[in-house]
Amino acid sequence: MDIVNEILEKEQKKSEKYKPITVEKHLEVELDLGTLLAFDTNDLDTKLLQSNKDDYLQSLTRDNTQLLLNKIWELPTERVDEAIVVKLPEPKTVLPRAKPCPKPKPLTKWQEFAKSKGITKKKKDKLQWDEQLQKWVPLYGFKKAAAEKEKNWLIEVPQNLDPMTDMFEKKASEKSEKVAKNELQRLKNIARARKVKIPRVGLPVTSDKASASQLDTAATIAKASTASLGKFQDKLPKEKEPRGKGIHELIPGKERKRKLPIPTPAQERENNLNMLDNILNKRPKIDMDKAVAKHIHDEQVNRSEEKKNSKPAKGKRNFKAKTKGGNPTNFTAKKPKAGKGQRNPAKKAGGRKRR
Repeated sequence: MDIVNEILEKEQKKSEKYKPITVEKHLEVELDLGTLLAFDTNDLDTKLLQSNKDDYLQSLTRDNTQLLLNKIWELPTERVDEAIVVKLPEPKTVLPRAKPCPKPKPLTKWQEFAKSKGITKKKKDKLQWDEQLQKWVPLYGFKKAAAEKEKNWLIEVPQNLDPMTDMFEKKASEKSEKVAKNELQRLKNIARARKVKIPRVGLPVTSDKASASQLDTAATIAKASTASLGKFQDKLPKEKEPRGKGIHELIPGKERKRKLPIPTPAQERENNLNMLDNILNKRPKIDMDKAVAKHIHDEQVNRSEEKKNSKPAKGKRNFKAKTKGGNPTNFTAKKPKAGKGQRNPAKKAGGRKRR
């Protein structure tokens, strides 16, 4: 009996190590089986969290994981190669991406041409029947190269070539040139996709292909090649003064503008204060002649307006002549008109008095 009791005690101790598969929560845990996620919205026990943080979080994680596994075992299972497989449902939670979505690769030059012409890619066979060897030969790979060596063990030299030409070496060089051409085309496609400017290769830089800066440099060198280093050379229409880095090497007589030494903190502070004083004490430039003329004109305009608006005083006669300009001294060269035979005693006749 003692042995039986010992065995039962051991089994009981083992069972105490493992927690039950049933977990009770105040609020149900939200589960997303598609992404194997569990959202626990229950409140945390602050006392246990402060007293024994690691054990509390570990037990909480264990309970939520147990609920997730219980839900997974409720799904329909099937056996595949002596293994039990469960098909998960569609995920409900959208997980953010760690990196941006991949952009589609840009089309190569041939792909753009094929798309514009409607050329579709056809699936080719991997093997091809060779009539000379009487067997199936792959279209690529090491077996293709071995078949080519077996078939072309002898190559005829054409009549237009040197009879001592090694045709095998020439064929190998042509193949390497094709490989290099394909690699160059691949690099061009990559540069064109990344919008990188490709320099011109294989063409001499002539006058019709030279850039504006190259033409300016050539003109500067030609002008400085005279005995006076271009000092008395006539300028072209709309020609600019040569400037920029390296101009002193092209024109030896050109004066070099020396750089000022780096100022000390005291000098820099003094320069800044002087600049600030100049800005604050700056007075606007005044044209004295223009200002005086404007002042005189304004006075004349005001005086004429005052004369127009003023009324004559009572008891005084207004000797203002009724002339066109209103000026009493506006005499003319015409003779004064007389009464012309009609005398009016109430009206004084004009004209000159005879003595």
